[in-house]
Amino acid sequence: MKPGKNDHPVKIKITGRQLEELQRHTGGMCEAYGLDRKIEQYKGSRPISLYSWDLDCIDSVLDMVLNDQKEYPDKKDDGYIQLQELKLKLKKAYEDTYEF
Repeated sequence: MKPGKNDHPVKIKITGRQLEELQRHTGGMCEAYGLDRKIEQYKGSRPISLYSWDLDCIDSVLDMVLNDQKEYPDKKDDGYIQLQELKLKLKKAYEDTYEF
């Protein structure tokens, strides 16, 4: 999907363990054209531009893996906590940008 003139990206920096955990789950993003590769190639040195449909896809993937007992059987695991924090961070960025 190509952005239109009224589509504004969210520019957000994702680094460290949050980026590592997100990159572990790019396989769930294969339906969003190019998003999986974009996340895999992202290094975290600069903000990444994500559109509303990218954020929707990431949110769905994070919901899926955070509720999967096989992925994160221990809810106190650092990876689980980092993904939870990333999910909240992305949700806030989405609301700040798209909800008036």
